[in-house]
Amino acid sequence: SRPILDMSYSRHFLDFQGSSIPSSMKKLVVTKLSQNFREAVTLQQDSPVPLPGDGDLLVRNRFVGINASDINYSAGRYDASVKPPFDIGFEGVGEVVALGLSASADYTVGQAVAYVKAGSFAEYTVVPARQAVPLPSVKPEFLTLMVSGATAYLSLKELGDLSEGKKVLVTAAAGGTGQFAVQLAKKAKCHVIGTCSSDEKGGFLKSIGCDHTINYKTENVESVLRKDYPEGVDVVYESVGGKMFDLALNALAIKGRLIVIGFIAGYQNPTGLPPIKTELLPAKLLKKSASVQGFFLNHYLSDYKMALQHLLKMYERGDLVCEVDFGDMSPEGKFTGLESVFRAVDYMYMGKNIGKIVVELPHSVNSKL
Repeated sequence: SRPILDMSYSRHFLDFQGSSIPSSMKKLVVTKLSQNFREAVTLQQDSPVPLPGDGDLLVRNRFVGINASDINYSAGRYDASVKPPFDIGFEGVGEVVALGLSASADYTVGQAVAYVKAGSFAEYTVVPARQAVPLPSVKPEFLTLMVSGATAYLSLKELGDLSEGKKVLVTAAAGGTGQFAVQLAKKAKCHVIGTCSSDEKGGFLKSIGCDHTINYKTENVESVLRKDYPEGVDVVYESVGGKMFDLALNALAIKGRLIVIGFIAGYQNPTGLPPIKTELLPAKLLKKSASVQGFFLNHYLSDYKMALQHLLKMYERGDLVCEVDFGDMSPEGKFTGLESVFRAVDYMYMGKNIGKIVVELPHSVNSKL
């Protein structure tokens, strides 16, 4: 007896625009561990397009997000057991172009989704359906919420103890995650101070509600804080590290809280760490009953979907600005295509971006008609 081949769901393995999914694609792969992204990462031209398993989606990426920690990942700092070659990129937005049978209970071909999963710097990524977030449309603004927005929301909610009138200092305030820390602290009726590196960034920060901007290229942050906030600040949302960490620590008020969400100043060093004056840390904390706490999004995944739903609603209501920087003002123009991820990482470390850096992946549709 011949087996009957059930083709009833074969449409799930076809691109919704009527073109076949190609057999090969471009993707970025870490081929050598290094804090120098260009040395660590290789653009592979003809990797096989992965096939989704039963509970998976195959997503054609349209926008991918750049994160400061891409460099930590390519340097092997997150998991020493992972050896090259391995895929890179943390987050993407795109359309479902194929899916497994059980995944088809909740998703359809053509649906817009976002996800956080290693391997987004590729034309196609397999994403477990349970990790995907359905979206109303494919828009880069949604990408800003996946890692950057969720980090700001959960860290301030869990560790910030925000309430009306508190003074909140946000470092790198015009960056991908800083923009959300500023807005969320304002929504909690706090007084928000933001550090940035240009007057243009200062203007953007004022437009999203920042009460006081400090341009650290033209002003002495320490003396401005000492003069304008002699009692100190209640909460610091800190992502820079090094000297900025030291002066933020000194600026804490009694019972102040310093939340560390990163230390970008050191990521390009061989150790990944910027030097800080730690020998005085116990005395400084004791003297003010202050605290320093780290926040890493991976440790809060049980609350992640709730946070994201909340942020998506805020954005759709018009209560949240999701600033995207495509690098239009960068020397070689807009970040388009996987090859421009290298430029986008450089641009971030030069401190040029306003908002979240996003790379667009245009796709050609090879119609069979």
